[in-house]
Amino acid sequence: MRICRFNDNRLGIIEGDEIFDVTEATQVIPPQRWPLPPYDLLVAHWPAVKEEIARLKSKAARLKVSDASLLSPIANPNKIIGIAGNRKNRDSDVIDFGPGVEHNNTRRESDPPRFFLKANSALCGPSDGIGLRFLDRRTDPEAEFTCIIGKKGTDIPIDQAMDYVFGYTIGNDMSLRGSEPPSTRKSIDTYAMIGPWIVTPDEVPDPGNVGFTLHVNGKLRQESNTNNMQFGIAEIISHVSLFFTLYPGDVIMAGSPLGFDAVRPGDQLVAEFDHIGKMSFAIRAHS
Repeated sequence: MRICRFNDNRLGIIEGDEIFDVTEATQVIPPQRWPLPPYDLLVAHWPAVKEEIARLKSKAARLKVSDASLLSPIANPNKIIGIAGNRKNRDSDVIDFGPGVEHNNTRRESDPPRFFLKANSALCGPSDGIGLRFLDRRTDPEAEFTCIIGKKGTDIPIDQAMDYVFGYTIGNDMSLRGSEPPSTRKSIDTYAMIGPWIVTPDEVPDPGNVGFTLHVNGKLRQESNTNNMQFGIAEIISHVSLFFTLYPGDVIMAGSPLGFDAVRPGDQLVAEFDHIGKMSFAIRAHS
């Protein structure tokens, strides 16, 4: 199943080039009062919503995917987690970000996954585009296989970690280069794009073997496969859950391959992942 959020916070199921508007199914989500729970309500109540979708879908209004404004498919994650340098043989990385920008390559191959948090206010979907700030500095897009957590858990054993996956999507981890900590440089508004929809785990036969590309203005900038990640989804979920509780709707961007290239306002980007699809978006100046 492919799940999207579109237009004015509508819920959709995608089949082929059409969206079935099943927003009415969200009425089964129990009403909430302050203080609101720290998780995404749609994901937390998905079994009931999914059952209602099955009842409503045959009579749902339809529209073309190309006619919809696709938002982030997750509305309210408790946190957005980025994995740093998740590449095999990282000691051989040769990265030149330009003068005044140091590349910290001190992680050893034996180290566990390194991660950072991106502000929830950075979240956006492909229809929003990326609003670049600090135009005098370098900013790079990073296409990343992205996991959405489906249920609450902490201290999760690695052999149970995949039971916590709600689905997968495409992530774009925008990175302003500079001396600030990653959680600062990567938390700018619109610098955490996910979309264009979520695919449920049954649509991804092997999350450890997903090919993907990133094109900038039609030129290939990144090309890799999740089998080139040093740490797989199960290892990442298990490790980060040692530090904090994961909640339904939490977003984990699993790390980027090499192929960094600065972008500027006016650039057009396309990220494409096997089994998920294609996400197109534009770069603009923040205003």
